[in-house]
Amino acid sequence: MLALVFVFAMPLYGMVVTALKSEAQVQDVSSMTRLLVPDPVMLDNFAKVFQRSAFYLYFFNSLWLVLLNVAGVAVVCPLVAYGFSRFDWPGREVVFFVLLSTMMLPPQVTMAPVYLIFATLGWVNTFKPLWVPAWFGAPFYIFLLRQFFRNVPKELDEAAMIDGASSFTTFRKVLLPQIRPAVVAVILFQVVYVWNDFMAPLIYIHSMDKMPLALGLQAFMLNHGAEWPLMFAAATMMTIPVLLLFALCQRFFVEGITMTGLKG
Repeated sequence: MLALVFVFAMPLYGMVVTALKSEAQVQDVSSMTRLLVPDPVMLDNFAKVFQRSAFYLYFFNSLWLVLLNVAGVAVVCPLVAYGFSRFDWPGREVVFFVLLSTMMLPPQVTMAPVYLIFATLGWVNTFKPLWVPAWFGAPFYIFLLRQFFRNVPKELDEAAMIDGASSFTTFRKVLLPQIRPAVVAVILFQVVYVWNDFMAPLIYIHSMDKMPLALGLQAFMLNHGAEWPLMFAAATMMTIPVLLLFALCQRFFVEGITMTGLKG
C-alpha cells in the first residue's frame, strides 16, 4: 500500500514542489535534494498567477458552473431514480433500458448534433450548454441511486403511507436520508467532472471572461508555458479545492461506492 501511495503521490508532490521553486531552482538538478526540496520556498508564485491572468475570474466561473450542475443532479437524479425503483408503471423496464443504452454512446458521437441544437437556441458562448443538461438527469447517477433505493426495504414506504405521508413526503423524509451516502457520492462525481471539464467549455465558450478553470489554465499555459513555477502554481490552485472536498466527504464517498449494487 505504501508503495502504491508513493507511486500515485509523486506526480502531485512534484507539482506542488515545482510551484514553490524559482525558475533557477527548477533548472538546478545537480542533486536529489535540489530536485525534491524547494530552497527557498517561493510563495509569491501564487500571487504572480493572479497578477498575470484573470485566475480569480476563472475560479468563480468554475464555482458557478459547479453549483448549477450539482443542484441539477442533486434534485433531478434522486427523483428519477425513485420513480424507477418504487413505482410500477407501463414501459418502465424499456425506458430504463433506453436510459442505460445512452451510457454506451461515446460523447463524440453526439457532439455535433448537440452543438447544432445549442447553436440553434443561441446558447453558444454562454454558460447554458454547460449546466442545463444536468437538470435533465444523468444516466449513470440515476442507475447508481436506483440501486440504492432498491436496497431500502419497501416496508418503510408502507409505514410512512399508513401514517398519511404522500409519495413525495415519503421520498423526502424517509427514503432520501437512507441514501445520503449515494447522493454525496453523486455530488462528488459531478463536482470533479465539472471542475475538470475541458472539452465542453472549449466547444461552447469563446470569450475570455467566461472561461472556467480548465480552459483558463490552458490559456495561461499558452502565455506562460515557459515559466514552469507559475504554470504549476496555477495547476496546484486548481487541484487543491477538489482534494479538500474529497478529504471532507471521503467517508460518504467510499460508503456510497461500496454499498451500491449489493442487492437487486
